[in-house]
Amino acid sequence: MALDDTVPVLLPLALEAPYDYLAPPGITLAPGDFVTVPLGTRERIGVVWPGAGGSVDAAKLRPVMDRLDVPPLPVESLKLVMWVTNYTLSSPGMVLRMMMSAKEAFSPPKPRLGHRLTGAEPTRLTPARAQVLEVAANGLLWAKRDLMEEAGVGVSVINALVDAGTLSVEPMPPAKQPVPDPDFSKPDLTDDQAKAAGTLAESVSEGGFRVTLLDGVTGSGKTPVYFEAVAAALNAGKQALILLPEIALTRQFVQAFEARFGCTPVEWHSDITPRQRGNSWLSTARGEARVVVGARSALFLPFPDLGLIVVDEEHDASYKQEERVSYHARDIAVVRGSIGKCPVILSSATPSVESHVNVMQERYGHVQLPKRFTGVSLPDIKAIDLRKSPPEKGMWLSPVLVSAVEDTLNNKQQALLFLNRRGYAPLTLCRACGFRFECPQCAAWLVEHRFRGRLQCHHCGFTSKAPDACPSCGAEDALIPCGPGVERIAEEVKQRFPDARSVILSSDLAPNLKALREVLDSIAQGKADIIIGTQLVAKGHHFPQLAMVGVVDGDLGLGQGDPRASERTYQLLSQVTGRAGREQITGSGYIQTHIPEHPVIKALVSGDRDAFLAQEIAAREGAGYPPFGRLAALIVSASSIPQAMDYARNFAKFAPKAEKIRVLGPAEAPLSVIRGRYRVRLLLKAAKEADIQAYLRQWLSAAPSPKGSVRLMIDIDPYNFM
Repeated sequence: MALDDTVPVLLPLALEAPYDYLAPPGITLAPGDFVTVPLGTRERIGVVWPGAGGSVDAAKLRPVMDRLDVPPLPVESLKLVMWVTNYTLSSPGMVLRMMMSAKEAFSPPKPRLGHRLTGAEPTRLTPARAQVLEVAANGLLWAKRDLMEEAGVGVSVINALVDAGTLSVEPMPPAKQPVPDPDFSKPDLTDDQAKAAGTLAESVSEGGFRVTLLDGVTGSGKTPVYFEAVAAALNAGKQALILLPEIALTRQFVQAFEARFGCTPVEWHSDITPRQRGNSWLSTARGEARVVVGARSALFLPFPDLGLIVVDEEHDASYKQEERVSYHARDIAVVRGSIGKCPVILSSATPSVESHVNVMQERYGHVQLPKRFTGVSLPDIKAIDLRKSPPEKGMWLSPVLVSAVEDTLNNKQQALLFLNRRGYAPLTLCRACGFRFECPQCAAWLVEHRFRGRLQCHHCGFTSKAPDACPSCGAEDALIPCGPGVERIAEEVKQRFPDARSVILSSDLAPNLKALREVLDSIAQGKADIIIGTQLVAKGHHFPQLAMVGVVDGDLGLGQGDPRASERTYQLLSQVTGRAGREQITGSGYIQTHIPEHPVIKALVSGDRDAFLAQEIAAREGAGYPPFGRLAALIVSASSIPQAMDYARNFAKFAPKAEKIRVLGPAEAPLSVIRGRYRVRLLLKAAKEADIQAYLRQWLSAAPSPKGSVRLMIDIDPYNFM
């Protein structure tokens, strides 16, 4: 048997290369085809990979078992796997795994069963059963869930009517993906919006790869502007992908999309069911899903005809994935657009320094929306110097901020108090013996969540019941919280404003996404007077009656040894204060700070974003930090610090000599233990033109591989320095 009969198949495992298999007789395979193959004693699903088979004797190979009846991976997806593999130094199998994350798509479709009236009367007619009969009287075939929701009954009522022969059980036709109509509802845009929309739509209609930064102040109406680019993609017969940083945003977003295009988009995020995930994957692969809205992983869906990618809130840190394959979705979106020769729109009120520099260097286009679409001016921001106006003892709100909240409530408007710290207190200690509650698995304090009576680690998820006495000395009533979290601010709000309706907006206190969305809806409907929130409130929400925003601790994100600390703090506080006064309300913002002279605070108060950016860009350039230099983090973890440090020191000895590359460390990571694993970091700092991937490959090939409990993780372009 000739080697020409072999087929390379890449499996979604931590493999560095495809395995060779024998081509099955009578079946022609092409790159991108999904196939089942034997691996050991198990069957696996893999993808036929481009290129010829290897040098293994065909007589020793096992045959491909079958080709699956699903659309093959498009050539753009195959190219994306290899690009991500080469850039991130990940295994191609693990990148492929991200493209095969919908297991239901590769299983035989389960029949969808529905119910309709048969004409047979039930032996006993309860009010609930009567409600079902009334709803189903139209003679249509109803999906069980739809019938339950419409009739307002539980599953047992439907099952009882089936058992009685009153309802039939019949297969339902396959659900069809709704097609968005680009002409369904033309928007009423301002002159600035119309000009921006025209520019973006024209770039989509012309086709070809280009990146445009849609740079508009908070409340400027960026979403309806890039919707016109989506409409242009639909008119051109192309698919569109819109990335959002937070799944809680999707409800408000989906409603806006439906109002513009007449139907909902296809959704892709962690909250959809496995069946929905499989259906979304297949409809995308078949080209039936015309617009997909999703989290960062939606980039790895198999779009056969992608004509536009939009990255909303492109500055958001949640676009960075750090587990398994480390990548930044904004950057991968640009690469995917380049591979597929389609335009990419990056949208934000506080664009990243990287995107600004790309605009300055004319690599990206720049479309600006300098005014709010309502015509209302941006909030007036004031700094509250806590050195001059400190809170009362035992309190956290300055008298200046308390007065601003009172004025807002007197005007029948909403106030928001922002603190980017979940729980009640970040540290609990015993005043009798000094004992502090630490996570047993991480180098971190346990955060008190008083409303739930728990102590929790926000790094590994460890929780324990909050004790009544000190576990070290046994002293009762000696445990005291140190520092505030949003729950503690909420306690102060209740004390100061007992008649106000207050609500905490924090992911910790919502049992599920549905409950979180209900809280967001209630705020938007004006059912809360004071909102106390974490960074979740900065994620693009629109609260029409919100007039005042108070930042409890404006210094919290500064001074962490992170080269992006100033940028992140500016973005976060600008986004948060930008929630105020978005409609016909004059907005105001107050930032409590101990360092009002800090460039970030001064830029927020003055509203001079350009001056802050110029200063930040100059500082980055002078230090050789991205985007003017390159970084790579190497994190060594093990079951003990000596193991991790010994390997890291030995590993560092094998670093190749290079004129434009420096290796810093090893040193214990600031967060030295996570989930019981001890962490040591090395940082590779290089000139922008340096090929750090080639350097790291050379280093890895020369150095000894980790053994035992030791693990080595590489993060190209790190965003987390903990």
